[in-house]
Amino acid sequence: MDEIEIFNVPLIDAPSLGEMVIRFLINTFFVFILIQFFYYKKSRRLDYYFTFTLISISIFFLIYLLGSVKIKVGMALGLFAIFGIIRYRTETIPVREMTYLFVIISLSVINAIASNLSIAELFGTNIIYVLSVWVVESFRGGFRHLSSKLILYDRIDNIKPDQREELIADLRKRTGLKIMKVDVGAINFLQDTVMLKIYYETGLWESSSVDHLLKLPKDRG
Repeated sequence: MDEIEIFNVPLIDAPSLGEMVIRFLINTFFVFILIQFFYYKKSRRLDYYFTFTLISISIFFLIYLLGSVKIKVGMALGLFAIFGIIRYRTETIPVREMTYLFVIISLSVINAIASNLSIAELFGTNIIYVLSVWVVESFRGGFRHLSSKLILYDRIDNIKPDQREELIADLRKRTGLKIMKVDVGAINFLQDTVMLKIYYETGLWESSSVDHLLKLPKDRG
């Protein structure tokens, strides 16, 4: 007997329950692989580990249950697109974290709503996702790009155009970064300081959420 009814309302629908559990286990398994072996292995950010895991579980069940009441797919995807672009008030999400968030949301939505796919096709789709992340993570270390950072600099004599090489050499020595370019901003002659924007080589996505601050926080001393 597949269904147990109380007052003509199904209490247990064994086929539906089994399908939900299988899809949930598939989703959890592949999301765990993405978070544990690709994201956390390099970032060591437990806060995002926690966030990604719970977002995946929440989205899976919300999408799966919304699909069971025949709600339009566009409305459901639009709802979670909002979650995907949320900017946390305490900290801007770095590019790498935002990318993994989008991948996890996409994977959870596919596992929850693709009822026309067989289990084999669902496994194949998840494997393609994982392999794609593995390829990108494996080869992105060979690419270099320029990141930027604001610096409040205290040697304004070095900002003259004819001393640009000395300025870059001093900044490389003091920061340990491979600086390629420097832009000179506001100059404070009263305090002998100048705002610089430095551009330095890093690996792909190796940037911090504070690198692109437009101004330094005010002193509270």
